[in-house]
Amino acid sequence: MRWRRVATVWLGLVVAETAHGIARTLLLAPRVGDVRARQIAVFTGSALILAIAYASIRWIGARPTRELLRVGAAWLVGMLTFEITFGRWVAKQPWERILADYDLAHGGLLPIGMTVLALAPLIADGVHRHARRRRERPWQPGDE
Repeated sequence: MRWRRVATVWLGLVVAETAHGIARTLLLAPRVGDVRARQIAVFTGSALILAIAYASIRWIGARPTRELLRVGAAWLVGMLTFEITFGRWVAKQPWERILADYDLAHGGLLPIGMTVLALAPLIADGVHRHARRRRERPWQPGDE
């Protein structure tokens, strides 16, 4: 596994998620409201994360489950650090606003997105493995 590649993909995730957040604010929030837009964006953002993980996990070179989980943990720590730092010191959001996105009891769904982020390398690798098995042995009648 190459940590420089892990960091490069993480930076790509940050750029993609930032663009996703801008699109959410400009296009979705005016139609459905800020809270609902943030909730919807957790799921579309998760799909974006999974697509990036799928496209990059082989390039990163992580193979055993332990390495895949380390990649996910690194992405999670990096993203949490970025989210909080950007939200607090760049966007000048109060702590209450930042933490509201993490409050499942009050509709904040970001813990779901962060869980997907942490597991994305493992999920992407699993999809790659499944696809490889399918190519090696196509479905036969009677397979279940």
